[in-house]
Amino acid sequence: MTNQTDKQETEILSVPVFGYEIIRDVLLTDVLGKDTADILYWAGKSIARKFPCATFEDLASFFIEAGWGQLTLLKESKKERVFVLSGPFIDRRFSVQTEPFFTMESGFLAEQMSLQEQATAESICEIQKRARKAQITVKWE
Repeated sequence: MTNQTDKQETEILSVPVFGYEIIRDVLLTDVLGKDTADILYWAGKSIARKFPCATFEDLASFFIEAGWGQLTLLKESKKERVFVLSGPFIDRRFSVQTEPFFTMESGFLAEQMSLQEQATAESICEIQKRARKAQITVKWE
């Protein structure tokens, strides 16, 4: 009975978004300095290796659970996928930051595509300030 109760309590636990923002956008930026965006890209790749996602549905669920936003697959071709990152989490980041960046999410998607396609993949993120979205293009060989 205890395991079931613990599981239920864990499922309803949440972290205030402000606490997450302090760690990600204030503390890490202070510690990592001008290299923050680059290091977070590689951190995203590392996280992807620890949490492989076999399907797009797995990816979208991971993004929601991680507080990274709503992930949508905009288009795909043989060697490229274009994703859009949106939703309340992303909207808030645009509201509280003058220059939000999404390099951790970009690195995560690049490594996920590397794992799924068994090829080296890299990504580029385009910030869409007016739409309050990030478009991440992942390409592989």
